[in-house]
Amino acid sequence: MKTIHVSVVTPDGPVYESEVEMVSTRAQSGELGILHGHIPMVAPLQIGAVRLKKASSTELVAVSGGFLEVRPDKVTILAQAAETAEEIDVARAEEARKRAEMRLDSKQDDVDVKRAEIALKRAVNRLDISQRKF
Repeated sequence: MKTIHVSVVTPDGPVYESEVEMVSTRAQSGELGILHGHIPMVAPLQIGAVRLKKASSTELVAVSGGFLEVRPDKVTILAQAAETAEEIDVARAEEARKRAEMRLDSKQDDVDVKRAEIALKRAVNRLDISQRKF
């Protein structure tokens, strides 16, 4: 099977780079599956997993939004934040989840609900990917 080159990059630098058979991710418009030869496109990404299929295995990268650029032989993901499943600090993600839940549960007027909801989504995404729940 033909492969496609994938690069996941954040403002802090590259996170992942490899040749894969298929890229699956969730864009704002819905789920995308990308193979070699895909039509060129750019799409905003949701908080979620990027699934990278290689032969008999699938690697996962947690992304916290960003953009996906597709060319027939290359996929570039420009993410605000990204981590491979192996790099995720589970204890830190669990603490972030607890903090976000506490903010949402408190009925204080000074809590930015939208920001707390996004923080909760990011933390749950990181925990799910670290436990390979995709």
